[in-house]
Amino acid sequence: MTGPIAVKDRALGPDLARGFLLLFIALANIHGFLHPPGVGDIRAMPIPTTLPDRIVAFLETTLVDGRSYTMFAALFGYGMVQIARRQTGEWKSTRKLLRRRALWLILLGLLHAVLLYYGDILTAYGLIALGLVSAIRWSDSRLLVSAAVMTLFGSWAFAFLSTPNPPDSAAEMYPWAMDHNPLLGMAGRAFAISISAPVLAVTAAGAFLFGIWAARRGLYEHPEQHQQTLRRMVAIGVPLSFLGGVPLALYTAGLLPATDANIIPVAGLHALTGFAGGPAYAALIALWSLRVRRTPVVTAIQATGQRSLTCYLTQSVVWTVLFAPFLLDLGSSLKLWQSVFVAVATWAFTVFLADQMRRRELRGPFEVLLRRLTYRNQTARQ
Repeated sequence: MTGPIAVKDRALGPDLARGFLLLFIALANIHGFLHPPGVGDIRAMPIPTTLPDRIVAFLETTLVDGRSYTMFAALFGYGMVQIARRQTGEWKSTRKLLRRRALWLILLGLLHAVLLYYGDILTAYGLIALGLVSAIRWSDSRLLVSAAVMTLFGSWAFAFLSTPNPPDSAAEMYPWAMDHNPLLGMAGRAFAISISAPVLAVTAAGAFLFGIWAARRGLYEHPEQHQQTLRRMVAIGVPLSFLGGVPLALYTAGLLPATDANIIPVAGLHALTGFAGGPAYAALIALWSLRVRRTPVVTAIQATGQRSLTCYLTQSVVWTVLFAPFLLDLGSSLKLWQSVFVAVATWAFTVFLADQMRRRELRGPFEVLLRRLTYRNQTARQ
């Protein structure tokens, strides 16, 4: 089936969460393209020296960094359960289908990384799905214990990847470095994704397993039945996530001098509390979906969530146009505070595109491609 997605047939909560997640992803990614001369960075965030940039660095660290990818992982695990539910065959055939989807997602992510964006996340989540597909059938206790263990291990890995870089290192590690040669840049990104994807898979696995647990209960699909649980998630997860990000934010905002010795422990705390923040953000949006009116803006954001893969890849096209040295090359001149407006505008552009596709009863082209590759000769269940 390749017809339109009927909004009335879809649960509002997960689609809105995916739609807003793309804004978080844009905000989390864009500072990685900035490489002002003579400036060091922490987690690809140029260390700021002006008040507007310090404010942005502080807020992005506490509210977005290390939180967007856990929200993505939780929603990805949630979505995998939804796909499995729609299958009518035995578990063996369902597992085979999910693994095939994961393999195609890995390939798509590798192409995305090499051709467009060094920070691709599709490859990592494909690896998670491939390795943890059987978690769909785990008991609740095994899921939660495994999620806790992977969260601790992933936080440790995150911490050791967060050490500060000296001035001008950002320019050397820039996505289109290698003497600004596009082909050499592609080779460099191919090498980078081979290292970053497995590491990101480890750091995100805990949230992925939590998403499976949440999907079993329909937390985000049926928020009216789980309001108490969702409110607890928000009341605990959002403040914990913010407060846990404050110590690292003092360094990324340039308020404290950063060294390996003082960054690693606060980055570990930052990552650990981020596992509470991402799913809590999704819970907050699910609760909001119970009260929000179906305005044109809400419908457009839901359409974005339904076409999240296409919109995510569209962001990378925008980044290439804006930051590639053989195109606009804004990475050395754009201020951190200015990048926020660019990220929001890019997200708004994808919302507009998704809504135009909805109006024309078109699916996202990459959703269609992935579905056809996954189901091959089967009829794709919606």
